[in-house]
Amino acid sequence: MLEASGGFLPVLLSRIYPPMAIAAITLGHVVLARTRDDLDATRRHERVHVRQYERWGPFFPALYLGASLAMMLRGRHAYHDNPFELEACRGA
Repeated sequence: MLEASGGFLPVLLSRIYPPMAIAAITLGHVVLARTRDDLDATRRHERVHVRQYERWGPFFPALYLGASLAMMLRGRHAYHDNPFELEACRGA
């Protein structure tokens, strides 16, 4: 797993999903975070996402977004009620 923080990442992560501040995001085996402190605070959570990527492979991004859409259509929160996030929160 590769972790990176700082540089242009605080600006980039602040623009991905404007309604929420994103401290870190996982893309396969790469975790990007705003700061080193964010990496430390989210490491266990993001490692669950790494395992999800390993389990679902190239389908994971579509499955994640589909789960968020399904939650929104049910009147629930796209992030906090997403089953992939719930699993990551339990693992963190």
